[in-house]
Amino acid sequence: MLEELIVFTTVVEQSSLNKASKLLNLSQPALSRKIVKLEEEWGVSLFNRKGKRLELTRVGQEAYNYAIEVRQRHQTFLQSVSRFKKTERSIVTLGASLTTIQTTLPPLVTALMNRFPDIELKLVTGKTHEIVSYVRDKKVDLGVIASSISESGLKCIPLFHDHLELVIPSGHELSKVKHAEMEHLNGLSMIIFSKGTWYRKLIDDLFGRYSIIPDIRMEIDSFEAIVRLLPTCRAAALLPKSYLRKQLLRDNDLVSIPMKELEQTERETCLIYGDKSELSAETKEWITEIRGSLIQSFSI
Repeated sequence: MLEELIVFTTVVEQSSLNKASKLLNLSQPALSRKIVKLEEEWGVSLFNRKGKRLELTRVGQEAYNYAIEVRQRHQTFLQSVSRFKKTERSIVTLGASLTTIQTTLPPLVTALMNRFPDIELKLVTGKTHEIVSYVRDKKVDLGVIASSISESGLKCIPLFHDHLELVIPSGHELSKVKHAEMEHLNGLSMIIFSKGTWYRKLIDDLFGRYSIIPDIRMEIDSFEAIVRLLPTCRAAALLPKSYLRKQLLRDNDLVSIPMKELEQTERETCLIYGDKSELSAETKEWITEIRGSLIQSFSI
């Protein structure tokens, strides 16, 4: 019906079957058949035919007014659909390890959503090797891992460098030491990461290298829990610098102590995705901008 109505209004407005057929790219016989179809369906004559001239009948005029209204409503609908397509939410699936979620992900997501508020973000968690596998198998669009990789078919974009820092409650005995060294950690009451985490392996390697045996009070896999427990337990912890925002330290009455040896724990957090990933234009644009956003976020 819609197609026949559009043909009908075009014939009326062109006042000629010949002109209308050229405009619609239809043969005159095909165009005439569509007009006849309308007349048969409604049981009325739409035109008075006077030679080559076509004049609307009274009911034809009513039909034309109706057809114009339908055409306008159809055009309005198509415009609405077009606007919807332009603003339709893109879905980005992001894979990250649990420890990365607690450090890198908050500013990463903030930067993404601020830049592209219409993006819908889905999160998949796993260990580093699992996230790499998810990206390779296209189960996720992007991955955030706490190391650099070189693998065929994957792109690895360095985001920032990070290392562990010693964190203690304000007024702790170590806060009075001018230059803290690894030997100060021997016998020190500490809360450390649970076994099996990437950070725990990093800490165990560090302690083994310097023959350090701390007094481990608790083993926890949550940065937030460690931070909250440090003042209560009067204990120390080794936490990634990227997590230690100035406001976080102030809010929990904590201080970070620089130690030269801890710079050896440097790691590189990277964003990975497939070479042939079908990423949206918005996501690709975000990837090119994200490094600067993260650097700014971690400097706050």
